[in-house]
Amino acid sequence: MSDAPKPPALSEARRQEERRKVLHAAAVGCGVIGLSLLGLAPVALRKSARLRPPGALDEHDFLSSCIKCGQCVQVCPVEALKPADLFDGFGVGVPYLEPRKQACDFSCDVGQCILACPTGALTYHRSADFPVQAGQELAIKPTLRAKRGEPDATLNVEARMGVARLRDPQACWSVRGKPVQGPTRSKAFKGKLRYPEVDRWKPQPVREHVYDVPRCDLCVRECPVDGAISIDDVNGVPTPVVHDPCVGCGVCEMVCPAEPAAIVVDAQVPWRGEGQS
Repeated sequence: MSDAPKPPALSEARRQEERRKVLHAAAVGCGVIGLSLLGLAPVALRKSARLRPPGALDEHDFLSSCIKCGQCVQVCPVEALKPADLFDGFGVGVPYLEPRKQACDFSCDVGQCILACPTGALTYHRSADFPVQAGQELAIKPTLRAKRGEPDATLNVEARMGVARLRDPQACWSVRGKPVQGPTRSKAFKGKLRYPEVDRWKPQPVREHVYDVPRCDLCVRECPVDGAISIDDVNGVPTPVVHDPCVGCGVCEMVCPAEPAAIVVDAQVPWRGEGQS
């Protein structure tokens, strides 16, 4: 019985070509895996959650529902919303706020961004499929300070964006007994705020608003929601205390004269009661 014929030996050029194909396939596979990890890494490494617009679904549902169309960003009257960049991985293009730079002051009475959303990622009322997580629901509709005296002065939202927290009591100007004379932020600051006593609808540059306050209470004075924060006696010291109506808009953080801000907003956290830290 004769031996089967052996296949012809590959030439050196053919062997090099086959080797290049294998290496190319391996490189493509590693690239795909690497890009996937790049999408996950920012989510895993970020130390704090993003502050989402009013009416946003819970984070997982929000990221699944948002199509990154930018409509909410375009209609925001104070330009508080911005699309996330590549450092957000899978969240790139999804809207968020940085309240220290520009808070949501509800100049549109919580309407434009929600009305502009085509998918329901921002919504006034959650369906049974997207319930509000425990601690993020609002017990009652918050009352908007700018709408005092109107037939319906409430905000039409069911869940808070976040919760304000006095991060550094020792830096707080109220705790330290410091006055506020002049603007609360520097001339370079670009943020805007609606001051109802100045204009019911038109936000004004924060850097141009002058104060003459003997003891700082700006977080209370400028909070757009009635009863969300107050200056209370805490161990004999006038101290900002956050209450249940807080929706996490970030105005207190934006107007805080301390640098860095003594009061901040924690995004996507449950309400655990007054004095939470």
